[in-house]
Amino acid sequence: MGAEVPTGSLSASQLYAALKRDLIGGRFATGQKLAITALKQHYRVGLSPLREALNRLAAYGLLEQESQRGFRVPALKRTELDDIADLRQRFEGQALEQALEAGGDEWEAGLLAAFHRLKRADEVSGQLDHWEQMHLQFHRHLLEPCGSPWLLRFIEQLHDQFDRYRRMAPANDAVRTMLNDQHGQLVDLAMARDIAAARGLLEEHIRLSYEVAQGACQENRRSGGSNEGESEREGGSVPGA
Repeated sequence: MGAEVPTGSLSASQLYAALKRDLIGGRFATGQKLAITALKQHYRVGLSPLREALNRLAAYGLLEQESQRGFRVPALKRTELDDIADLRQRFEGQALEQALEAGGDEWEAGLLAAFHRLKRADEVSGQLDHWEQMHLQFHRHLLEPCGSPWLLRFIEQLHDQFDRYRRMAPANDAVRTMLNDQHGQLVDLAMARDIAAARGLLEEHIRLSYEVAQGACQENRRSGGSNEGESEREGGSVPGA
């Protein structure tokens, strides 16, 4: 399971965030039925807040709720990944166009700062969780001025679903280098307000990461999509889009 939670009660929001992070990070096996007793012990919480968090995660799409049978981790499906990647390209492309039209000096300064934090995180080995946080912050800030909170919510949910696949895919250092280089190129195009080129690069960025994420579906087929036990993957993720 994920990193141990310090002794003490978690708030409802902290529990939700911890479970969400572990589900996206691949710390549960796909198809695995979650054992309520084990979760209570691991996260050191009572039944009511745990069920509340699990229900929220099921509504968000990171868990499947089975009638009278509890919760299960969704399988990795190629058709679903195809759909997610296509929607990400369309929605994020639209949001980027709107962000480049609306973003001001403060947004530019924040984008540069987010990029430098991401770059520093990439230079530190063994800090994958920190890199993931900086990566998410970079992409959030890139699209932040788009002016549509609903569009940003949809994008974040798609990003989280996409990351389930990306982080379970086999590592690919060559692709990682290309994707990291594209982050800097996106910043340059955003600063230049080159809307067409920036959107084209962002769509290519997502496409390249999607090609790698497909490996998670292949890995799942090779393993037989086991429903038992917990995933042992800790760092097989491919930093990317």
